[in-house]
Amino acid sequence: MKPRVLPVLLPVLLAACSSGDDPRVPGDTLDSKPFAGISDSETLHLTGTEPFWGGEARGTTLTYTTPENQAGETITVDRFGGRGGLSLAGRLDGMQLDIMVTPGTCSDGMSDRSYPFTVTLKLAAETLYGCAWTDSQPFSLTKNPSKTL
Repeated sequence: MKPRVLPVLLPVLLAACSSGDDPRVPGDTLDSKPFAGISDSETLHLTGTEPFWGGEARGTTLTYTTPENQAGETITVDRFGGRGGLSLAGRLDGMQLDIMVTPGTCSDGMSDRSYPFTVTLKLAAETLYGCAWTDSQPFSLTKNPSKTL
């Protein structure tokens, strides 16, 4: 390609790359505001499925718990309100910890609870999944049709 043609084609190529909805990116592509569904002052409760884990986050503090450490370990995290949810990032035991919380109905698979947020937790190379709720957006109890009284 000749050098003179590149400046003319570059805007067209960039427009083609950024046009349309990308189903891999959460949220409304027309909304440029950061996610505000969980305020810094709210406690975010986290519960993970096997292997079991949990925690609570408020502001820039996260307490991460496991069955082996029920008291948990408290770390400082950075909060980021992205287009489709909230991210928390910090270091736990020297490893990178990233938590992504997105709105959406979530089930822990073991109770009759329905949670308002889904969670993906990445600790070093391990990826874990779970659910979350806040005091203003609590979990609800759902009747499991497979259970009989």
